[in-house]
Amino acid sequence: MSLSRKRRKELTRLRKSADELWSNQQEVLDRANEIAREAGRQASVLTREEVVPRVRQGYEHYLLPGVHATQDFAGGVRHQVTDKVLPGIGTALGTVMSVGDIAKDARVAALNRVRFQKPVVVQKQGLGAGTYIAIGVGIAAAAGVAYAIWQTFRADDELWVSEDESLLDSPIEKSTDI
Repeated sequence: MSLSRKRRKELTRLRKSADELWSNQQEVLDRANEIAREAGRQASVLTREEVVPRVRQGYEHYLLPGVHATQDFAGGVRHQVTDKVLPGIGTALGTVMSVGDIAKDARVAALNRVRFQKPVVVQKQGLGAGTYIAIGVGIAAAAGVAYAIWQTFRADDELWVSEDESLLDSPIEKSTDI
């Protein structure tokens, strides 16, 4: 393909313009990279001098007291569970196990082998007084256990001492009697 001289000159000028544009774009990109690096450096300095102290102050002022309060509350719950609930559960389990041991005792088994001459058959006519007494004792025992559990897990207001802000805000009145 042969090009005319005029077309070659136009192509050469166009190529020179494209090369010049390309070099200008490279300079602009290099300058933009320099500005971006400087902006990053300034941002890190600003973060170190302004943001970090504010975040630290906010953490110490707002978050840390809540963390300490939560730790204190968890310690109180742990104390209630280990000192009050677990010993009660252990006592109940021990009682059940001792009843089981008594039932397995050889002397109790010997009593089961004893045969009476003639068993006396009592015909039941309905619920007797003993049944009602047993039901009442069972309900009282269940209420006692429920009350003990409620006392264990309720919020104990006497443990928490709140500051009375009205005393802190009011000015101290000076006595006029001198």
